[in-house]
Amino acid sequence: MSEPNPKADLRQYLQGARDTLLWKLEGLSEYDVRRPLTPTGTNLLGLVKHVAGVELGYFGDVFGRPFLSPDPPPSWYAEDAEPHTDMWATADESREEITGLYRRVWAHSDATIAALDLDATGRVPWWPEDRREVTLHRVLVHVISDVQRHAGHADIVRELIDGSAGLLPGNENLPPVDQAGWEAHRQRLERAAREAADG
Repeated sequence: MSEPNPKADLRQYLQGARDTLLWKLEGLSEYDVRRPLTPTGTNLLGLVKHVAGVELGYFGDVFGRPFLSPDPPPSWYAEDAEPHTDMWATADESREEITGLYRRVWAHSDATIAALDLDATGRVPWWPEDRREVTLHRVLVHVISDVQRHAGHADIVRELIDGSAGLLPGNENLPPVDQAGWEAHRQRLERAAREAADG
């Protein structure tokens, strides 16, 4: 058995969430990666854009390691940006631009993670004063939780678009059921819900 490496374990879970999030965009049209599918406008490309900003803040600003390569942070990351501008892509922002930015951001995040010990301290200026002092360990757990949450959103949004579901390419983490089987399963759940409601 190999030596435990908590930082490597945390980094692996973070990367898994990142990979899942980007995988959910594969094979879709420009319209489908952008279209809002919830009342609050949740969309796939917006989730990627948002998570890029999350990592910029937590692994950059919090530890005094600003993102400078190859460009300064995007305009939607500024404090005076329009509300929710990080949750959707304008017609002028290409999929490649946003996913490329996210890959550069995660390289920056990974450099921060590699450079610092888990007990290294930082400061989260947007958290309440009594909680602002944090360790890299705490930030990693927080960001993993956030990125995994948004990967879950992306999973549901993608399923609403074309029925695709699953965890990762080659590891869908779903039982081997065909379309007819899923429809029968869904109908069974609908019947159970109606029976429960009718009491």
